[in-house]
Amino acid sequence: MKTIRCLAFASLVLVLWLPIQAQEPASKPAPAPPRAITIDDFFQIRDVSQPEISPDGQWIAYAVRTRMLKEDKNEQRLWMVSTHGGDAIPLSAESVSSGHARWSPDGKYISFLSARDGGKSQVWLLDRRGGEAVRLTDAAQGVDDFEWSPDSKRLVLILRDPKPEDLEAAKNKEKPAPATPPKPKTPPPFVIDRLQFKRDTVGYLDRRRTHLYLLDIAAKSTRQITSGDFDDNEPAWSPDGKSLAFSSNRTPDPDVNYDVNIWVVAADNTDKGAHLTQVTTNPGPDTSPAWSPDGQWIAYVTELDLHLFYYNTRHLAVAPATGGPAKVLTLAFDRSIHRPRFSADGHSIYFVAEDDGMQSLCRIPVAGGEMTRPIGGRLAVASYSLGKDDAIAAQISTIDRPEEIFYLANGAKDPMRLTKTNDALFAQLRLAQADYVHFKSKDGTAVAGYLYKPLDYTPGKKVPTLLNPHGGPVGQYTASFYHLAQLYAANGYAVLLPNPRGSSGYGQKFCAAIYADWGNKDYQDDVAMVDYAVAQGIADPDKLGVGGWSYGGISTDFIIAQTNRFKAAISGAGVALIASFYGHDHYQRDYEIELGHPWDHKEVWDKISPFYRVASIATPTLFMGGDIDWNVPILGSEQMYQAMKTLGRTTELVVYPGEYHGFTVPSHLKDRMERFMAWYNHYVKGDSAPARPAAPEIKTAGGE
Repeated sequence: MKTIRCLAFASLVLVLWLPIQAQEPASKPAPAPPRAITIDDFFQIRDVSQPEISPDGQWIAYAVRTRMLKEDKNEQRLWMVSTHGGDAIPLSAESVSSGHARWSPDGKYISFLSARDGGKSQVWLLDRRGGEAVRLTDAAQGVDDFEWSPDSKRLVLILRDPKPEDLEAAKNKEKPAPATPPKPKTPPPFVIDRLQFKRDTVGYLDRRRTHLYLLDIAAKSTRQITSGDFDDNEPAWSPDGKSLAFSSNRTPDPDVNYDVNIWVVAADNTDKGAHLTQVTTNPGPDTSPAWSPDGQWIAYVTELDLHLFYYNTRHLAVAPATGGPAKVLTLAFDRSIHRPRFSADGHSIYFVAEDDGMQSLCRIPVAGGEMTRPIGGRLAVASYSLGKDDAIAAQISTIDRPEEIFYLANGAKDPMRLTKTNDALFAQLRLAQADYVHFKSKDGTAVAGYLYKPLDYTPGKKVPTLLNPHGGPVGQYTASFYHLAQLYAANGYAVLLPNPRGSSGYGQKFCAAIYADWGNKDYQDDVAMVDYAVAQGIADPDKLGVGGWSYGGISTDFIIAQTNRFKAAISGAGVALIASFYGHDHYQRDYEIELGHPWDHKEVWDKISPFYRVASIATPTLFMGGDIDWNVPILGSEQMYQAMKTLGRTTELVVYPGEYHGFTVPSHLKDRMERFMAWYNHYVKGDSAPARPAAPEIKTAGGE
């Protein structure tokens, strides 16, 4: 897709011999007593992710993201730590974000994705022997993803078809800069002819697709190996380097269905993938291909019930690499799995599983047998990497610590924590106790969730309590660190994080219980946790608040439309008039499968629309969202705010410019948390302070 260049990038250097060590002071002052967590501490917590173990098993590369409040931006750096322990070593410099580190199979290089100076994301290469990084790609549209070939001579790239303006900008880079900058061109109109025409973080969709390309490193050339009006993703090299497996929906109109399958393409093909091997034929999604060491089998994630789409349990399956009958290995387990990888001997498969408010690393024999958990317990494994001897590098969080990198040597019983990224901060903090509790819903269904007690909680004392429904609805609260819950607890609140029906981690029947019936059984389960906390003598029934984001915002709208027991509510990125989102958000396929067409099944759409109960809402409610969110557009918050304002109810609307569904701008994240606290403190606790934080001081030119 483009010409390859090697350009030195002096600001990224590999320094294998210089660990970061703090210089010891002459004398150490007495440590300050631990303190409660604050809003500003959120911006001191660094996110550790993407562990990748080296081929020799001696090192683990990983990424660390920092939210820089002063500069109002985010930065991600690459680091490396020895599997034997010791200080972490920086691989990339500050001020230039980098991620997606990958070791070359021969162990000589580390490659990664990085963009600089407002440019596109490209692949860069670091020589382990030292020296500066070089840029391997110069794709006009940027590189989405890549993977090394087994012989370390090639990369497979995922590239989206370029826009005309991308190609024009690439040509203009070769020309001398004009003396007078050209006047910005008026953007052309969006011309839409697809059924699926929007996506959050992207906007309007055209027919530019993602395809696979091969980069020959020595020849500095690329060659396209898949094509067509389809998106090709998740490439995985066969062990002999002759083929690539990938996932793609190659039906006549991929926007109509979720029929993603696993395909295999010859790496040396010259017809842009005109002749492919179809490995799977299941009409539901088949994704995340992983080859067996002998190249005979491909493991993947499969969904079996077309009717349930994202309510499905995501199972582990294996199929012959040449196509043929597949075998589903986790039917009896009935828990969603992610990230399958074969063991070194090919006799078993590793995967991450959601189960009972946890996320474990599991292993199951290919031939069948007992499933085990190499890394289990009340924790959350987010991602992992396997070494050639089945050693494991894992990204793990617990209730009291954010993610860090752990290492489990083959045969060891417990993983060893290698990184200490957030230790200095957490040594200063006192954290609230969080318990995993079980309770019964209105109809007797067993439900579970996490209950945080306030700092310095006195047993038997009733305290202000906040119910925080999770997003999804498919998903679960896990045993991982949650700053917002700790922040609420540090300010005197008990915090309730239920996993109601609709949540994953409890089986397909539990997850699908809310199918086309939102705000019913999940409502019963959410308020059942409130009843449990009241019965335990923890929650003060006269000082209750509720709030959530995404489906948590939708749940909040349902809850306050059915009960006035809450003194305050915060609905973030929610929707209450469901039919108004048809054709406005990016869920048209989901709506049609679950609810039918709104003009044919108006009663179903209306039943799950809390908007029609807005006249019964008396709870002071703060509505929020991002102005370019196409996942759950701000329209939902605007409509609820407008209705409540018209009815003379206490309400407020806050819209954050330039934010998608998941907020990223540090100043917006801080502002949002400050508004959370002010709203709850005023209406739940009854504090005299205003329900909104003080407006930031605006400095004028020449002023102080």
